[in-house]
Amino acid sequence: MDMRLTDYERSVQKEIEKWQHGDDSLFAQAFNWAMAPMDWVVNRVVPEEVIDQADKAISQFLSLLNDASTWTYEPKEVLRAAKDKGLDVSELADLRDQDLKTLDEIAKSYVSENAILAAVEGGGTGLGGAVLIAADIPLLFGINLRLIQQIGAAYGFDVSSPAYSPLVLSIFNVAASSSRESKNQALREITVAAAAMAHSSEYRGRVSGTFRDQNRHLPREIAKNIGGRKIAQMIPIAGAAIGAGINYWFTTETAETAFMLFRALYIERKERS
Repeated sequence: MDMRLTDYERSVQKEIEKWQHGDDSLFAQAFNWAMAPMDWVVNRVVPEEVIDQADKAISQFLSLLNDASTWTYEPKEVLRAAKDKGLDVSELADLRDQDLKTLDEIAKSYVSENAILAAVEGGGTGLGGAVLIAADIPLLFGINLRLIQQIGAAYGFDVSSPAYSPLVLSIFNVAASSSRESKNQALREITVAAAAMAHSSEYRGRVSGTFRDQNRHLPREIAKNIGGRKIAQMIPIAGAAIGAGINYWFTTETAETAFMLFRALYIERKERS
């Protein structure tokens, strides 16, 4: 089997490099600009205990990533979508050797439905102010966890296991911060995963030790950027719009991050095989 990269795969490599070293998307820049006054209000007006409550809700969900019951998505849906595209596959792993351009189309098909679902959920809980923020955060992360699993599956990678929590955490961290440092860390995690898959060995996170050890390195940006903005939903009248906007922003950032990283994993695994 010829394992050399195609022209399309090389163009995707350049796209990933541009994303790795680039700035925020235009949508993210516009959203950050629009949220700046809200961020200012939260930093100066909201009591510390409310901020702590939002951070605690995020930490609680992230700790649930070590629980198999949290990882729910339907791989048969992905296989059905692949067969609709004319791909001859019987299990997810077969997708790793299929045409990348077709896999990109499958992955992109999951973005809009999840972004809209998250926005509607955020708008609804935004109407409830502080009472519903604690409920909103797990729902948002649950939608995004499912989205990550769907996009990973589109490239033949079944990440529906707590073993992949370091990779999922790195995706959430990039989505929340868009920093170059977080992107570099996430791509290093991809290299570890690709090496494991190429040698048919078990994937383990780049950071050794318990899940708690791995977790400690990542969620700071998540808590700062998501927790603070979720608190802005308490602002009367504007809460619903802010909730919908935050959830749409975070979900589209999660989608782009997962899209880039799983394409990188597809290519790196192919090069190592």
